Amino acid sequence: MARYAEARMAKEPSAWEMDKAVAAGILVDRRRRRKWLGGFAAGMIAMVLLGLLGIDDWLEKSLVRFATYWVVCGGWSLWVMLFAVFDALSVIKEEREKF
Repeated sequence: MARYAEARMAKEPSAWEMDKAVAAGILVDRRRRRKWLGGFAAGMIAMVLLGLLGIDDWLEKSLVRFATYWVVCGGWSLWVMLFAVFDALSVIKEEREKF
């Protein structure tokens, strides 16, 4: 029985390999990449609006809470911008390969 478990474990991909496969599936397909980008951008806009209109009183009560929230929003915004640049570069590469 131990040999069966060892053989089975040897054939199963690691979590890292599975994550790479999922990322490759998302990043290669232009339509899927745009859906993810749109979702990230919508989440970013929702976070900013929530911070400005929804929980601003709660954020004002603590400097640490305020700074943490807006640093997270800034990081999320940076992620969206980098993903958009990656998308633009991928589109340029795809279009060049067509010719």
